[in-house]
Amino acid sequence: MQKNITMKLTNEQISPGAWYFGLFNGIGRTRTQSKMIVRGPAYAFSANITVEGCTTPTMWGQYCNQTVDTLSCVPSAGNISVAKSYNQTSKNVVSCKNSLETSCLGDGEQKLYSLEVMGVAEELTIMAMNIRLNVMATNNSGNFIGVNLTCFVRHGAIPSAALHDYSGNISKAPLSIRSPKVGRWYIAILPVNISKELGGTQNSNTKVCYSMESQVLECPIGKAGSNCTWERFVLQTILRRGSSPFESYYLPVSEKVFSKSANFPLEPLLSNSSYGEKPDDIWTYFLSEIPRGAAGGNIHIQLTSDTEINYEVYARFGGLPSIDIWDYFYANSTRSSDGSMFFMMNNSSKEKVDFYILYAREGIWGFGLRHLNTSSSASKDVIIMSISLERCPKSCSSHGDCKLGFDASGLTSYSFCACDRRHGGFDCGIEIVSHQGHIWQSFCLIASNAAAVLPAFWALRQKALAEWVVYTASGIFSGLYHSCDVGTWCLLTFNVLQFMDFWLSFMAVVSTFVYLATIDEVFKRAIHTAVAILTALMAVTKATRSSNIIIVIAIGALGLLIGWLIELLTKYRSFSFSIGFDFHMLDRWQTLKVWVQNLIKTLFRRFRWMFVLAGFTTLAFAAISWKLETSESYWIWHR
Repeated sequence: MQKNITMKLTNEQISPGAWYFGLFNGIGRTRTQSKMIVRGPAYAFSANITVEGCTTPTMWGQYCNQTVDTLSCVPSAGNISVAKSYNQTSKNVVSCKNSLETSCLGDGEQKLYSLEVMGVAEELTIMAMNIRLNVMATNNSGNFIGVNLTCFVRHGAIPSAALHDYSGNISKAPLSIRSPKVGRWYIAILPVNISKELGGTQNSNTKVCYSMESQVLECPIGKAGSNCTWERFVLQTILRRGSSPFESYYLPVSEKVFSKSANFPLEPLLSNSSYGEKPDDIWTYFLSEIPRGAAGGNIHIQLTSDTEINYEVYARFGGLPSIDIWDYFYANSTRSSDGSMFFMMNNSSKEKVDFYILYAREGIWGFGLRHLNTSSSASKDVIIMSISLERCPKSCSSHGDCKLGFDASGLTSYSFCACDRRHGGFDCGIEIVSHQGHIWQSFCLIASNAAAVLPAFWALRQKALAEWVVYTASGIFSGLYHSCDVGTWCLLTFNVLQFMDFWLSFMAVVSTFVYLATIDEVFKRAIHTAVAILTALMAVTKATRSSNIIIVIAIGALGLLIGWLIELLTKYRSFSFSIGFDFHMLDRWQTLKVWVQNLIKTLFRRFRWMFVLAGFTTLAFAAISWKLETSESYWIWHR
């Protein structure tokens, strides 16, 4: 990982609202089944977030020297010329105009406006009225068809010719936006082809003038759709008792249904198909709000029935969804937003619709049910619906615990699943090891510690009581530790057992090296004491690091080397003196040759080199097992 990570977002990439940043280390679908394995290093980091922008929302540009004109909106209900009446259901119109009646722009100059859509709307219309030039054309025709007023519109951010949500030439026809999102919209007006209209000549004073106007069309409360004939219900938030922060479920505010649980019947709320709509294009809408600070939650949507469900579910943030405008949807098991990383299926079938929207954004969410079959037989089917905000998806699949945390500000909570040893994944839904495999691996891990009986028995026969105690205790505590590690039984706390296992294992390796040195017990006790202190520090600080194996071997080899040096200095002191003062070269080399031969014979007599080679090979495997072991082969390599 880099020491310094810098991320820069320009005004074309950000929008108003709460932004969350996280540093993730090693995201994957599986996890290790044992608590002792730490596959990656831990990081401590600090973050610095700087926001550069204009101090007032009415200014923009690199130097904050350009203005944003705010369109003031006034309700004008009953404007039949704009709000068409259909089946005695009319729309409400909110008219928005600039404080300046007329604006004039030169060729290539840009004017920026902002507009607030306060509630769920059906349509946003942007118009340019009274378009004219501030000078008369050379042909005096008064024909301004060649002048184009290009309009770029974007939700929540400044639009441009390269990056926008909608665009159009509003000098020819108004720009209509269906189901606009709730929030702030930015509108950029850019005139082009003024010189062409003036016969190819233009001066700096030539401008095109226009009057800016927009209209927001809203349906009456409880209605939605292009003709305001479909049903729309507001969902009331009900907090769950004794649950995590923001965990709640939603019930429709309507006299048609009454429910004391998180589920409610769907049939009384469905839109009536007798309003002249197409039979396969009838919608019923629900609106809910995710409160501030609950962005770490997950929206859970369920539809259950005894028969096949003939509905498609669409979800959209900030507005009502439609067949071509949505953020997430579920049609059937093969048609859904399953490719999105924020959409997760949950055992859906023909009789059940069940999915999650992960880490839902804060604000208004619209959910739409599209009716696929409006026959009388289908309308009699009993369908139960539930919409809830949950912390951990699928309740960690009953294979883990839902952990709760807060961001640095302490205002936003987030959650994650801490899975058991046999499962992994985002929701603990991935089985790493089967139950039978877990039992087999646990048995092998615990029973393999019986191998400590062999060196303990050998030490007892040699009357090496200190080594016998170390080998025996190491085998016992290693078995107890692995029994606790795999979740079978814990005699003591996990940390205590882990310390004893690693410390005694280190001591066993070093004691073997020290035992091989034929030195006085006084020196052995001194070396044992020093080694006990060093290995205890290693075990209590960071026992699971793979470099400990090399360090322990080095300590043991150093103890063995010190023992040999003491033995050599004691046994061959006179020999060393004679070599230093023997000036006869032939006798000197002959004596050295005999000494080396005797040393080699002594080493071969003292050690069984096949066992030594096997021991070092095993230690080498232990050193490289850190890189070779996986979640499936951990129990083999660890032994």
